[in-house]
Amino acid sequence: MYSRRHPSTARRRAALFAAAAGLLLVGIPACSPKSSQAAEGTLAALPSSDEARLRTYYEQDPKWRKCGAPGFECATLKAPLDYDKPSAGDIDLAVSRKKATGPGKRLGSLLVNPGGPGGSAIGYLQGYAGIGYPKEVRARYDMVAVDPRGVARSAPVTCLDGKQMDAYTQTDVTPDDRGEQKKLTAAFATFAKGCETKDRTSRRVLPHVSTVEAARDMDLVRAAVGDKKLNYVGASYGTFLGATYAGLYPERVGRFVLDGAMDPSLPARELNEQQTAGFETAFQSFAKDCVARSGCPLGTGTPHQAGQRLKSFFTEVDAAPLATGDADGRKLGESLATTGVIAAMYDEGAWPQLREALTAAMTKRDGSGLLALSDSYYERDADGKYANLMFANAAVNCLDQPPAFTSPKEVEEALPAFEKASPVFGAGLAWSALNCASWPVKATGEAHRITAEGAAPIVVVGTTRDPATPYPWAKALAAQLSSGRLLTYDGDGHTAYGRGSDCIDGAIDTYLVSGTPPRDGKRCS
Repeated sequence: MYSRRHPSTARRRAALFAAAAGLLLVGIPACSPKSSQAAEGTLAALPSSDEARLRTYYEQDPKWRKCGAPGFECATLKAPLDYDKPSAGDIDLAVSRKKATGPGKRLGSLLVNPGGPGGSAIGYLQGYAGIGYPKEVRARYDMVAVDPRGVARSAPVTCLDGKQMDAYTQTDVTPDDRGEQKKLTAAFATFAKGCETKDRTSRRVLPHVSTVEAARDMDLVRAAVGDKKLNYVGASYGTFLGATYAGLYPERVGRFVLDGAMDPSLPARELNEQQTAGFETAFQSFAKDCVARSGCPLGTGTPHQAGQRLKSFFTEVDAAPLATGDADGRKLGESLATTGVIAAMYDEGAWPQLREALTAAMTKRDGSGLLALSDSYYERDADGKYANLMFANAAVNCLDQPPAFTSPKEVEEALPAFEKASPVFGAGLAWSALNCASWPVKATGEAHRITAEGAAPIVVVGTTRDPATPYPWAKALAAQLSSGRLLTYDGDGHTAYGRGSDCIDGAIDTYLVSGTPPRDGKRCS
C-alpha cells in the first residue's frame, strides 16, 4: 500500500524537505509487544516501574556536535534492541536538534516526525521544520528529531540494491493471469527475503522495528533532552507514532499535534480499502479541476469520465510501455505510471505538473514526466540509488499488523470491494496489499484502540479530501483519545499544517506557543 507521509513542501516553499510519500505496502501499523496491549484491544499505559528497569538508557547524556546546516546539532543515543530483553544488546538512534532562537521563554523541546513509516525525521527537521516552522514556534522550542529505528540513520533496514529496486517498482501489480500473479508474488518474496539477508543490521533489527518500540525510543529522547513531558508534532504515520506514545505514557504528554491522522482500530484490510477510497476522492477532486480547464489531458466531461480515460491509459501502457529517456533504460509501464499519478495526489500544488506529465504521456508517448513523479515518490535519486524509505515502510507495517491478505485467492475475492472504492486505483492497491504475506518475521501487533486516559489535550487534524489518511480516520482517532480535539481542514492534499490555511496554522501555532488548544470540532478552509 502507499505510505502515509507529510507531502512534499518543496513546491510551496524553497529548500524544504521532500516528503512526497513512498509507495507501499500494507495499511496502518498497530500495536507491538503483547504486554502493552490490554485484553479488550485498547493500548495500555506502561507501568511506572518501566523507567527504573531501563535506568541506564534513561540516564544518558548525549554528546552534541555540529552537523548539517548552521545551527543544527547531532548526537547518538543507545536504545535496547528488545525492550523485553535489554540484555540482548543495543541499537544506535540518531538524534538532531536546533536550539530555540528566542526571544521569549524557552518552552522545552518540540519533537517532529514526518510519517512514513520510513520517513527520515532528521531529514525533515534539517530540510524543513528547523527552518520552515513559524518563527514564534522556533523561537520558543528546541526543534528535535530522531530517526525511528530501522529508518535512515538509525540502524536502517536494507532490502534490495538500486537495480533490484528498479525491477521491483516496475512489477505489474494488476496481474491479468496466473503467470503474472506468480511474478508478483515472487517479487514480494524476493523483497522480503532481501530485508532479512541483505546485511547484518537489517537481519538483527527486523524483528524490533514496531511502532510501540519506536514510541518507547521517543521517551528516551524526551529524557535525554531534559524534558518532563514530550511536546510533539507528527504528520501522517507520525500521528500513529504519537498516539502510541500517548497511550503508553499518557502522563508525559505535553502539547501534541497529530496532523493527517490514522485510525489504529482498523485491521490492515479495512485500512487498505479505506485508503484506496481516499485516493479516489483525491483523484475526483483533481479530475474536476482538470476537465474544467482548456487542454486537460483527460478530456472534457465529468470526473468519472476522466477516471475512465485514465484507467484506459493505464491499460495501454501495461501492454506497450512508453519511452522515458531514462539513462538506465526504464520504460513507463502501468505500475510506474500509477505511482506517478498517485504521487501528485498528495499535494494539489503538484496538479499542474501532473497535467503536463499526462499530456506528454498521452499525446506524445513521452513517459518522462510521470517517471519523474514516481521517482520522487520512491526517493530514487539520479544515480539510481534509493533511500531506505521503502524498506523501513514494509518492515514496520508488516510487523505491526497481520497481513491484509495471505494469498492471491483472498485478493481476488476482495477485488470487487476495492474496485468499488476506486475504479481507477482499486485493483492495483488490492494486489499491493499482498506484500506482507511473504514477510519473514511474524507480526507482533494487531488493530487496537488508543484512549490515552489522563493525557493533556491532543489536537487531531484531518483534511476532508486527504488521499493517504482519509478524513474519517481523524474523526475516529479524535473520538478514541480521551482528550482528543478534532480540527478539520476542508480542502485537498495530505495533512493541513503549513499548507496555506491561516485558520489551521493559527490554531496550531497558538496551541504550541500558549498551550490553548482549539475547540473540539473547529473547521477551517
